[in-house]
Amino acid sequence: MKNYLYPILSITLLSCSSVEVQEINDDIVEIDENIKFISYLENDWEKNLDENPLFASYVGDKRANDKINSNSISQFNEERQSEIDSLNELYEIDQSKLNEENKLNFKLKEFGHKSSIGLTDFPIYYLRLNQRGGIQSFYETGNRLVYNTKDDYFDWLSRLKQFPANIINSLEINKEGLSKGITQPKLITQGVVTQIDAILNSNIENNPYLKVFLEADESIVSVDEKNQLIQEAKDLIINEINPAYEELNLFLKNEYLTKSRDSIGIGDVPGGRKHYEYLAKYFTTTNLTPDEIHQIGLDEIERIRSEMNEIIKQVNWDGDFNSFLDYLRTSPRFYYDNSEDLFNAYLIMSKTIDPLLTKIFKVFPRAPYGVIPIPDESAPFTTTAYYNSPSPGRPGYFYANLYKPESRPKYEIPVLTVHEAVPGHHFQISIAQELENVPSFRKYQGITAFVEGWGLYSEELGEFMGIYDDPYDKFGQLTYDMWRAIRLVVDTGMHYKGWSREEAINLFIENSAKSILDINNEVDRYIAWPGQALAYKIGQLKILELRNRAERLLGEKYDIKDFHHEVLKRGSLPLDLLEYYIDEWIAKTLSS
Repeated sequence: MKNYLYPILSITLLSCSSVEVQEINDDIVEIDENIKFISYLENDWEKNLDENPLFASYVGDKRANDKINSNSISQFNEERQSEIDSLNELYEIDQSKLNEENKLNFKLKEFGHKSSIGLTDFPIYYLRLNQRGGIQSFYETGNRLVYNTKDDYFDWLSRLKQFPANIINSLEINKEGLSKGITQPKLITQGVVTQIDAILNSNIENNPYLKVFLEADESIVSVDEKNQLIQEAKDLIINEINPAYEELNLFLKNEYLTKSRDSIGIGDVPGGRKHYEYLAKYFTTTNLTPDEIHQIGLDEIERIRSEMNEIIKQVNWDGDFNSFLDYLRTSPRFYYDNSEDLFNAYLIMSKTIDPLLTKIFKVFPRAPYGVIPIPDESAPFTTTAYYNSPSPGRPGYFYANLYKPESRPKYEIPVLTVHEAVPGHHFQISIAQELENVPSFRKYQGITAFVEGWGLYSEELGEFMGIYDDPYDKFGQLTYDMWRAIRLVVDTGMHYKGWSREEAINLFIENSAKSILDINNEVDRYIAWPGQALAYKIGQLKILELRNRAERLLGEKYDIKDFHHEVLKRGSLPLDLLEYYIDEWIAKTLSS
């Protein structure tokens, strides 16, 4: 929700001597406005680090390495007011007097603040409970931190000591939400209950909150210190964390589940339709309405279905479309029978893709990436894969779901790897984080339509690298493209048009080769996280539109490497700003 900034004075300003300033006296006012803006960025960055201790840790600043934020409603309101204050301070800057680079910084800063403030117009704290992350999976935060000193381990223990209060806050917030009729559907809550049950029923040695300490590096902490950490963590889990979870879980089972809604769409809660209309704009960075997005999805389903039919002809399939999908879902040839072979296939694919990137890129990230399994505790309830970005001292990670390998088809492996690793999320996010001479909020601003739009766009780039030579792998890529088109239809359908969960599942089954397990998990994800699924296809379509425009207008001057550099070189952008800069690049290239 926060937008993070870091002050970097421009070399031009730093190098201006007093004589030079006198010589360009007419520009003194403009220079002063840039300095004022840079000072604003510096102060706002420091404020954001002060207010967000976990984010500060992620970017390598340990000023509050032993603190976490409260998840209370009062904290939510404080953060909202902080955003409003920052936006008001920003408007004290005269944008017209900024240089071109700072005008972009101003627009992005304004966009971030306004988007966050708009989101906090709605009581989203009542809808934080979901099966994909939250109060029941805070342990994953500890797994993402970097531990370079013994203090880092003790700091994480201090953070965990503050966490039981947040569990109780969650209980109180959801009680209040229940009284107002703003709840998650029973379906989503049941997933959370199952996950909390797994924590409570685990042997203490297998409790996920103990993992960091059990795996503590003995070259950093002594054996005695490690044993101390483990014992204190066990005491904390037994005496505070688990009892708080038990209290929350009893409320969820005995009250929330029985009294919360059976419906699945956010449109069914008070103010829900207006909330969803905003979410559509927030996640796509466009003014498209839910109805318009729904129609785009239907059109894309039709287009992709025709491409799928061409592949079916190519493999000389004897039956109809549905029988081909059944074949893909059920034939043993498309599945590994164990998790180890599935994981190795992901590793091999990632290393196959790495050397092929030179065909379509001229700038590469310095940060490494790894492939690791999704934790066992969350794997049954989450999607096929996801990505966590690098931080100082820690690589980026592509998380692969190894749960029930018999439901994870081989033809998904190439397309998933290009999306989650390279040239998808790892490529784009790492390049953004490594940008030079920009304020640091530009490095960490993750605009979903751009980030996920690029991830989906990257799937199509497998064509350029030759990783879809097998027609079944190409069908896998089309399945994933179809998956995101269906998302537009089912997300708007369930949250805005009154669709049932069964209607959403059936649209998937009828048009994609996704496994039934994946389809169920995906639909439940959209129910829990309204609007986010709209970003992928809308972002991808804009990037494809711009690439086609550049190729058409530039002719022989067009180079896909140059296009990709232009898309990525400024970090994450709203789609209208991306279009502005690509059009500017096309015009400059034509005139050169």
